[in-house]
Amino acid sequence: MQLFFNPSIDSNTKEFTFDKNESKHIAKVLRKSEGDLLNITNGKGVFFEVLILDSNPKKCMGKIITETPGDQLMYTLHLAVAPTKLNDRYEWFLEKATEIGITEITPILCDHSERKIIKLERFEKKIQSAMKQSLKAYLPKLNKATTFNDFLKLQKNNPQQKLIAHCEETTKQSLKSVLKKRAHTTILIGPEGDFSKDEINKSIGAGFIPVSLGKSRLRTETAAVVACHSVSFIND
Repeated sequence: MQLFFNPSIDSNTKEFTFDKNESKHIAKVLRKSEGDLLNITNGKGVFFEVLILDSNPKKCMGKIITETPGDQLMYTLHLAVAPTKLNDRYEWFLEKATEIGITEITPILCDHSERKIIKLERFEKKIQSAMKQSLKAYLPKLNKATTFNDFLKLQKNNPQQKLIAHCEETTKQSLKSVLKKRAHTTILIGPEGDFSKDEINKSIGAGFIPVSLGKSRLRTETAAVVACHSVSFIND
């Protein structure tokens, strides 16, 4: 099944128009015509079966025939991950995390971050593509980049499970030992140079529990995917 994405449709939508890029893809690449069926999600938990009314490559029109609720995660996972030096590594994380199952992502700028400029539009497209490829009905929320300190302020009164994965030789629990099933979990993942000691202390003061992802020293994007899969695994 090939899945399309249109965030503007919902249960009240009867007919709608695809954007220019998807119209061209439907008509020219897939060679779909009037009367053919397509599968679409709005990224908000619903799959739609759509009948093509007009296969115009500039303005393809469709009519919703049926709608089906998608599977919702039995947990929420918010990963706050420092940008990687190379954008493609962060994009790889976004793609894999979306495939595995995640609800929210925030790029955080840390003391040791080498990259400060974030291309949110490109990241959003990677997430959308991964959602469609993995046939998911929910689009993870991608937040604007924020500083580490500002993120902590937002999380200070968050009563849910909050964890920070770092490489410092201090007292830490293994991630798998502290994760809870069907929980609301936020995990901090630092840059290649790790969190600074000051950031680690501030996070603990804000209620974050230090955790280890294992004995190996992992790249930022690998650590983020490991954390994502660990949460998914215990909820499987």
